[in-house]
Amino acid sequence: MNEEKLSALRQKFGGTAGSEIFDPEFKAVAEGQFSAGRGRSKPYSGVQTLLGLPYLPDASASPDYDGIDVALVGVPMDLGVTNRSGSRFGPRAVRDIERIGPYEHVLHRLPTALCKAADIGDVPFRSRFSLTQSHEDIQAFYGPLVKAGVIPLSVGGDHSISYSILKAVGAERPVGMVHFDAHCDTGGDYEGAKFHHGGPFRHAVLEGVLDPERCVQIGIRGSSEYLWEFSKESGMTVIHGEEVPRLGTDAIIETVRRVVGDGPVYITFDVDCLDPSFAPGTGTPEVGGLTTREALDLLRGLDGLNIVGGDVVEVAPQYDATTNTAHAAAQILFEQFCLVAGRISSDRGTSAT
Repeated sequence: MNEEKLSALRQKFGGTAGSEIFDPEFKAVAEGQFSAGRGRSKPYSGVQTLLGLPYLPDASASPDYDGIDVALVGVPMDLGVTNRSGSRFGPRAVRDIERIGPYEHVLHRLPTALCKAADIGDVPFRSRFSLTQSHEDIQAFYGPLVKAGVIPLSVGGDHSISYSILKAVGAERPVGMVHFDAHCDTGGDYEGAKFHHGGPFRHAVLEGVLDPERCVQIGIRGSSEYLWEFSKESGMTVIHGEEVPRLGTDAIIETVRRVVGDGPVYITFDVDCLDPSFAPGTGTPEVGGLTTREALDLLRGLDGLNIVGGDVVEVAPQYDATTNTAHAAAQILFEQFCLVAGRISSDRGTSAT
């Protein structure tokens, strides 16, 4: 090794503390993590919240939700599943994941510096038995939240929750959607139930809160293709799982941005979009899915879109002894948070990095 270079490195870094960082971008991140004279907080201590954000369960009591820009919400309800139940434990499992954030190194973004965000707790459900009442409760919870100008990012729960969230997010105008999933979820009523997890987006379109021609569904595969004719008939763009490696993430991102355009868009991510090797803890796993690297690359490619909300759903932790599924879901939630924070920063005319 060059002795002159080694001497310079020793002079600059020899004996420095972990909090002493010279790069301006990294230094700004570190300053928010290291308290004076101490190290970072231990990731395995304290009360767990979504992405380690402040916990404000009483925010809804304030007309402006305590001035927050982004609300992270748990929706522990899985009465709409058609196969394995258990995603009611999804919010708790995602809260338990450690070491997500605070910095997104690809987007060069520290989202907590760009907006005010908090975990505002779980949707309060009146009944653990009634699917219909549960969806009434979701709509009642999200309506005032969205009207207050707060952007919701949610953790389910089964995918039926997205329908009632969209009822709030799309109340003023229909929104577009980027939908990551193994299934299109555009089926009809099933065994007398409207609010099952295989049909939320058909109902959202028919009720005028979701614009199908501004929807892209990514990762679709499996044996239920015959149930998804509504996607094609309504004008949704469907990218099947086997097409993802063939097209490549850059081409898919280009398609998404062209289809959804500049209008408001909602991001919904069912973890069964991922291959079961990456996310076994879900109710309806399908082989041949996306890798976590592909999913993160696609999400980062959505930066700059007019994102008005998002969710991560179908985490059923009891089917995954490794916690990998919840870990992937937490990272996906963090990516959505980064995208929303960037949009808020752009709207305010401040730097998104």
